[in-house]
Amino acid sequence: MKRRTLGQGLEVSAQGLGCMGMSEFYGVGDDDESIATIHEALDRGVDFLDTADMYGPFKNEELVGRAIKDRRDEVVLATKFGNQRAEDGSFIRINGTPKYVLEACDASLRRLGVDVIDLYYQHRVDRTVAIEDTWGAMKSLVEAGKVRHLGISEAGSATIERAHAVHPVSALQSEYSLWSRDPEDGVLDTCRRLGIGFVAYSPLGRGFLTDEASNREGGEGDYRKNHPRFSGEAYETNMALLANLEAIAESKGVSVAQLALAWVLSRGSDVVPIPGTKRRTWLRENIAADDIVLSDDDVAALEVAIPREAVAGDRYVPAGMRNVNA
Repeated sequence: MKRRTLGQGLEVSAQGLGCMGMSEFYGVGDDDESIATIHEALDRGVDFLDTADMYGPFKNEELVGRAIKDRRDEVVLATKFGNQRAEDGSFIRINGTPKYVLEACDASLRRLGVDVIDLYYQHRVDRTVAIEDTWGAMKSLVEAGKVRHLGISEAGSATIERAHAVHPVSALQSEYSLWSRDPEDGVLDTCRRLGIGFVAYSPLGRGFLTDEASNREGGEGDYRKNHPRFSGEAYETNMALLANLEAIAESKGVSVAQLALAWVLSRGSDVVPIPGTKRRTWLRENIAADDIVLSDDDVAALEVAIPREAVAGDRYVPAGMRNVNA
């Protein structure tokens, strides 16, 4: 696995592993298979693991903690705070108050079973709290030795600049794929001007940009059943776009997922996708995308196959859309 650098010195594998779906949102999980997937990722050089306190809720950090218990030195560990949930899973609020930042970090350290978090993200921007106050608390975590690097997720350019003035931002994590390209509307430029790495979540469009999209049944616990892009006419429109991608993938002898990941990897050496999976089979497929080299003509063909303005449906329900690019 090739390596990339986020910000001013956080070296990670060129692909990370998103662990969210191992515990929630994508149907029923299997902890044993999930842990085996994490172990194989590490064996194959994928050392950048991504979790958050809200996943599960709380269970995903505990799962990752069990998986890395004897392999901590091999891992670049990222987790997040800010989407505050209760033990029963109900959503409380987006919380960026300084007191909560400190409490959330201590709770994550405990669940993960580690002494320090390599990359600690503000998961969503709390519009009721000055970003300088939230980041002042985050900076204190670095000074206390509990966190090594700081990141922010789904933030707009102005917010990124203000956070960066308090403490260097090592990474912005936002959705980015062939069918979610809004980071290109200024945020990527801001990151590059400030020397901030970009971590692309959902680089496979929540599983839509794969060979399995048409087979997705939306079983129990799969939130995509109500996702705007997976529903009704939008789903049919997007399936037609996927057919274009399938044709290109077939001509190249690769899978749709590998082609979609190769496109994200081609966006720059400062861009690190974190495809999520809870199965070793898909992990192996994703890792193989690291060896695909796309020419400028290939990239142009992919962007013609899925024009950004042709994708149907928002990337979240209305409540979720209010909290992106904040």
